[in-house]
Amino acid sequence: MSSHLAHGLGTDPVDPDWPPLTDTEVTDIVGPARVIWRSPRPLSAAAVVERSNRRLFVKRHHTSVRTTEGLAEEHAFLRHLRLRGAPVVEVLDAATRGEWTYEVHSAGTGTDLYRDALSWSPFRSPAHARSAGEALARLHLAAEGFDAPRRQAQPLVASFTVFASDDPEAELERYVEERPQLAKGLADFPWREDTRRALLPLHEELVPHLPGLTPLWTHNDWHASNLLWNEDGSVATVLDFGMSDRTTAVHDLATAIERNTVQWLQPGFPVREADAVALLDGYQSVRPLSPTESKALPALLPLVHAEFALSELGYFHGVTRSAENTRLAYEYYVGHAEWFSGDSGRRLLDLCGASGAAAHG
Repeated sequence: MSSHLAHGLGTDPVDPDWPPLTDTEVTDIVGPARVIWRSPRPLSAAAVVERSNRRLFVKRHHTSVRTTEGLAEEHAFLRHLRLRGAPVVEVLDAATRGEWTYEVHSAGTGTDLYRDALSWSPFRSPAHARSAGEALARLHLAAEGFDAPRRQAQPLVASFTVFASDDPEAELERYVEERPQLAKGLADFPWREDTRRALLPLHEELVPHLPGLTPLWTHNDWHASNLLWNEDGSVATVLDFGMSDRTTAVHDLATAIERNTVQWLQPGFPVREADAVALLDGYQSVRPLSPTESKALPALLPLVHAEFALSELGYFHGVTRSAENTRLAYEYYVGHAEWFSGDSGRRLLDLCGASGAAAHG
């Protein structure tokens, strides 16, 4: 077993998908440097390194997951955000060595308060949730004007195409066809039937609001451990744009609510309702939702996970070849949608709908 463990799809640490970054390969990419911390996140190998008294963040992907061309899409978005004054890291380099693709960023300012927290762990307090909402709204304002097309088909991107369509069944067929690893991974699951049963009725609730949602490049992985924090509890730096794509502001806001306020790793999936309210209030204090966005939010929330779940499924089946994680990703695709029809899920949807309506009097 590796001495460096990673976060998995449960609460117990697991062996990482990828070998940890070494001082030798870091030196090959950035020059003389040493690794001072290795990330426990499971989908890539990443580390904070020190070079000439400056800290950098180095991330390594397998070329089947990210190429330099794939990285260029998110790096262009980061550069746009920095030019607009958003508190994001600086892109310094991207390179390929054999089967690996590397990216190098500045380390960012602020404290990594959630460094050891599992992905999708809750905020420490409603105050942090409010600060995160404010920061997300500011990021969306900074993202305006970045009009690049949506990303090419590649693993581990949280897109919004299938359920943004008036014909999600046809769009889903195209989505799967463009991703052969996903198609093979879905072969043993009743995905068409489950989509019709569990997700298409939810889409019917969203359809009337789709024309009023403006496309926007968004973060798509907004959770507490992707933020660095100031001493006063405000957000200092936004990290990790690996899942970014052209979606909508409401899609990103719904992702933030789902990631941070539903405790998916605990039995019964308890909801941090105070955090949900605080995040929404913080967001709307900076960027009030339009009436259409307010109505779309509770309709989109039960579907916001879906395309990333499919992207993960393709990754686990075709890249890491984990039958167990492939199964869990499929359960994520169907089960998260189903959860919103239960009492806790409906209560969260009502809460989001009421918060949006209150902003419009």
